[in-house]
Amino acid sequence: MTLSSLAITVAATTSATLKKSRNSKKFSTLALFFVATTASSAARAFSSSSSSTPTFLPRHHQQRSSLLSSSSHSTLNNNNSGSSLTTSIVGKKLSLTRRFFSSTQQIIEEEKEQLVVVSEMDEVKAAAMKTSAAEKLALMRQKMEENGVDVYIIPSDDPHLSEYVPAAYMRRGYLTDFHGSAGTALVTKDEAYLWTDSRYFNEATLRLDADHWTLMKQGQPKVPTIPKFLANLATSHYSADSKPLKVGMDAYVHAASFAKELNEAFDGAAKDMEGDVPPAIAAIDTLDGKQNVVDSIWEGRPDLPKNPFVVHPMKYAGMSVQDKVTKIRSEMTEKKATMTVFSALDDIAYLFNVRCMGDVETCPIGIAYATISKDEVSLYCDPEKVAPADVSEHMKEAGVSVKPYGEIVSDIESHLSAEKKNKVWLDNGRSNYALSRVIPEAALIDAQNPVTAMKGCKNEAEMEGMRQAHIVDGAAMAHFMAWLENAIVVEGRSVSEVEIDEVLTGFRAKQPGFKEVSFPTIAGVGANGAIVHYRAAEGSDLLKYLDRTEPILIDSGGQYEYGTTDVTRTWHFAEKPDEEFRELYTRVLKGNIGVDSMIFPENTPGFVLDVFARKALWEIGKDYGHGTGHGVGAALNVHEGPHSISPRWGNKEVLKAGMVTSNEPGFYDDGNFGIRIENLLEIVEVSSSSSDEATTNGDEEPASKKQKVAAAAAEGKKFLKFGKLTLIPIQKNLIKVEIMTEDELDWLDSYHHEVLQKVKPLLEEGSPAMEWLVKSCEPIKRD
Repeated sequence: MTLSSLAITVAATTSATLKKSRNSKKFSTLALFFVATTASSAARAFSSSSSSTPTFLPRHHQQRSSLLSSSSHSTLNNNNSGSSLTTSIVGKKLSLTRRFFSSTQQIIEEEKEQLVVVSEMDEVKAAAMKTSAAEKLALMRQKMEENGVDVYIIPSDDPHLSEYVPAAYMRRGYLTDFHGSAGTALVTKDEAYLWTDSRYFNEATLRLDADHWTLMKQGQPKVPTIPKFLANLATSHYSADSKPLKVGMDAYVHAASFAKELNEAFDGAAKDMEGDVPPAIAAIDTLDGKQNVVDSIWEGRPDLPKNPFVVHPMKYAGMSVQDKVTKIRSEMTEKKATMTVFSALDDIAYLFNVRCMGDVETCPIGIAYATISKDEVSLYCDPEKVAPADVSEHMKEAGVSVKPYGEIVSDIESHLSAEKKNKVWLDNGRSNYALSRVIPEAALIDAQNPVTAMKGCKNEAEMEGMRQAHIVDGAAMAHFMAWLENAIVVEGRSVSEVEIDEVLTGFRAKQPGFKEVSFPTIAGVGANGAIVHYRAAEGSDLLKYLDRTEPILIDSGGQYEYGTTDVTRTWHFAEKPDEEFRELYTRVLKGNIGVDSMIFPENTPGFVLDVFARKALWEIGKDYGHGTGHGVGAALNVHEGPHSISPRWGNKEVLKAGMVTSNEPGFYDDGNFGIRIENLLEIVEVSSSSSDEATTNGDEEPASKKQKVAAAAAEGKKFLKFGKLTLIPIQKNLIKVEIMTEDELDWLDSYHHEVLQKVKPLLEEGSPAMEWLVKSCEPIKRD
């Protein structure tokens, strides 16, 4: 173990212990500061002399300190108009100095008040590494035997089926030492398996102990789904022992739909067995009243967070809680539902116009449930979450009853028992099994809940906030790229992926309204760029340094008070980039432009557009394994439904005006490099007037195309198109002009013109950021 990784392990262990004993972030943070500084400052002392930050502090602390500048806590002008938003941002004329703080004492004081130095993920990683796979699995099997189960399933989820979860629910990560956001572990008496999707095949292969874990590459030929795998196992188990296979699971962290799939798979397998009466060959045991099996072996498991909610202002929310409830009750009447249950944390944050920092890393959401009936609106959460006076008053004004978090199940049962004809609207795909199983089938309305569609289509206030977030994000990236290009090309430095992550976050933190990153930054040099959800870490054997010899893929984003960003660019500072790399890069760009340029009729599902992202790659026999687009929340989760753009036909949700989607084709050469170009787009209606354009961040179309579509729209058929949100240049010298069409080159010049016009007012004349932006947005040279 390197000195740096030892520091992280010691600090993380110290943090967990201190939090457990004192329940104080301030106390654990201060302790972490001295533990981590002592362990890693020696290693840093021999770092490059060209570093612009003091070497007696680890870079993690230098950069985190920079996040606490006053500008990161500033807010936009209170006026609701978009012009006032822009004026207030421009008036800042933001810029960064290369030295963030002048004294160690200031850093310590700021850290004490604001930050936990080591992330929750780092704590779980440290805990996972302390005990070997063999030891953890032996303990698991001992507890499984005590509980009388043959199999135990460990998902990635919390009780709200969140993509990113609090540390206390990172059970699969602790057990397997694989920490990707998607994956399910399954332990039997003799074997252990991990299912994950193509984004994580590389990472899982590297992280799993192959002597004890088998990687199941989800979606690949001959790899069964978990229900199919367990049905086969149940068949062989029953044939051998004439006893049903007992499958253990925690009802609170599995989707209700998953339990249904399991039971259907068991029933189907039983029918295939010989005999007149199908035997019960398997049974789910939720071990009610007993501790989650992983929790029983996880020493020092983190506590559940209790961070307070904050009110999300109307100028960004655009719709009051009362109006949202009224709309939901109207839809409940149509569905004949007497109660609707909300379990997803972003649904609840949206519904009540609140946000929360600290419960879930990078997501501004808090742990809670909610229900709406004909005469009551209830929020189920820890009382500390609504303790602030303004939050309490906000809930009171909205007519919301605040109840203990643990009462949600009993309240559903009470509602159903109060009146025989009562029916509960609950989305089984987005709710846990513990909630669903108390609702009789005759009383269940299993359908997409009404908040999902409301949240997916942004109102004008939300969309304006998204546009402004992308403008300031473009300014942050201009500062960052000017710094990075100077470090690599001018200074000739080799810069670590971790430093790149930290410095980029620091530049974002200087923007008004910045809260945190919108997901863990992916900064992958060379081969690491081919690991789709790679996360750099000090002390890791995978950590690489960027110089002029290899490209880097950077996928990053920011959570701002008024909007959420997500952008990927691939950069390469070689004097003469490899021709094969340039061709692949250009074909990825062509795919991005192909989707961006689409005009399509209303009621088109996202999968229809996916082919346009892949066409240029398919022409040379190449492809990529992930989807092309996902929804994005407005100052909410960076991944949001209900829509997507993907080659998988399962999601038939149609694209609608007001939705935001990512557009991120890519190509990955395992062991060499990754390429991805991602912009966020808003979906807008094509007007019947060719001259009437929606207000977006870059929405230029050729006049001929506008006129033809306008003519169709005038005849009554509605068409949709994409408006650009992301405002960050695309590296031109990586483009092979000879395989681009004139329309594609026109698109690129138009996009860069829009980027320059929108972002330039936020930069200082003559600054490195301004010079980089102007140069990057010059028209491309055409052969």
